[in-house]
Amino acid sequence: MTYLLAIDQGTTSSRAILFRPDTSVAAQAQQEFPQHFPASGWVEHEAEDLWRTTLATCRAAMAQVDAKAGDIAAIGITNQRETTVVWDRKSGAAIHRAIVWQDRRTAERCARLRDEGHEPLVSERTGLILDPYFSGTKIGWILDHVPGARARAERGELAFGTVDSWILWKLTGGKVHATDATNAARTLLFNIHTGEWDEELLALLGVPRSLLPEVRDCAADFGTTLPELFDGPIAIGGIAGDQQAATVGQACFQPGMIKSTYGTGCFALLNTGATAVVSKNRLLTTIAYQLGGKRTYALEGSIFVAGAAVQWLRDGLGIIKSSAESEALAEAADPAQQVYLVPAFVGLGAPHWDPDVRGAMFGLTRGSGPAEFALAALESVCYQTADLIDAMRADWAQSGGSRAAPVLRVDGGMAASNFAMQRLADLLAAPVDRPVIRETTALGAAYLAGHQAGILPEPKRFADSWRLERRFVPSMPTSTREKKLAGWRDAVRRLTMP
Repeated sequence: MTYLLAIDQGTTSSRAILFRPDTSVAAQAQQEFPQHFPASGWVEHEAEDLWRTTLATCRAAMAQVDAKAGDIAAIGITNQRETTVVWDRKSGAAIHRAIVWQDRRTAERCARLRDEGHEPLVSERTGLILDPYFSGTKIGWILDHVPGARARAERGELAFGTVDSWILWKLTGGKVHATDATNAARTLLFNIHTGEWDEELLALLGVPRSLLPEVRDCAADFGTTLPELFDGPIAIGGIAGDQQAATVGQACFQPGMIKSTYGTGCFALLNTGATAVVSKNRLLTTIAYQLGGKRTYALEGSIFVAGAAVQWLRDGLGIIKSSAESEALAEAADPAQQVYLVPAFVGLGAPHWDPDVRGAMFGLTRGSGPAEFALAALESVCYQTADLIDAMRADWAQSGGSRAAPVLRVDGGMAASNFAMQRLADLLAAPVDRPVIRETTALGAAYLAGHQAGILPEPKRFADSWRLERRFVPSMPTSTREKKLAGWRDAVRRLTMP
């Protein structure tokens, strides 16, 4: 048997999934790791935890089917994007905890750069906005707060990477310092039009060029693993940031197709083909994937808190013992109540981009209880998605695309909830399609590696293998939907007003 090994290094856990050549799952393993919150709005990971759990899950998945290194055609890596690691090239040790994509500590730095008038240049080159979400200002923070780090970086002693680069470095024993175009596009340092690191942006953010990895296609030769890790070398053939990997796994290869992934956060991408559409609605222009040196672009909307809202019900409020309980609890909510959770625990993402605002509940009465809180948490994800899809439709129509409500392909943990997906379809007034294979992020990484290894076909033929498990069709009355959406927008306005 020949397998493809997908490494899915996420925000709260690391997973390894072995896929057969027909893309069915043969084995998988998962491990959570600690989250660190040293200050309000700060989120960190121990870089070694990311590597330790990645290696352990790979070995565990292989052991389940007694797979040896020679049984695996290639490894594909997908990762939490924007999370920033800086390490010593000689020792391979991180010089500071990884600063996670959710972290907001550089909000003041971003505001200062905006006030100085730099955002138009940044947006033109990168398709991004000046927000602490992205890696560039995180790199600067580490260099400025770890004693001697900036001088060491200038001397070429340090390396930067998003998590894919860190895992790749560890897998290859430091022989390969590289990333792919999708991860590079999330740093504030990469020109998405030329496909190169931008010297002017490096100077603006104070990032030495010597820190940066080489940028390659999503399907490319990324070296081989150290033989001692898996009792033999394994080729590494694919890398993509998690949301771009999910776009590939959902086979969204045609312009106008859109997918939304529900993990810790929620991320919607709309394929815009060879055109880098400039958003008028504060969405991001990014690289969807790069194959054969050809870039395909996307519009992206990012929600910082999706599944994390359900985790808050469990860990913060203690009203559920497991995330699965949220659905039944929400179904028991009083339909006469209109309770809104704006889950701005680490600020608001697209299309608001307010790093300073914090979460709030609206519409509480004496009758509000755990069921209403659970419903508000699930609906908050649907409302935020509706905001994103509305903005995407407007941008896409302005660039010549269809004005029709698109079918939304969904994946991620929350996509398993029939209640949440039906409510999503109702609030979008559009069909929501859930695929048979829900591990689309890992599947995308496996496809890229398999394509590089020559055992999986071109994108068009791969798209033919996508299978629908269930379509959720809108059934909510228009008047009810409009009333609920109006209440949501009023809640966001109250929270964000000066």
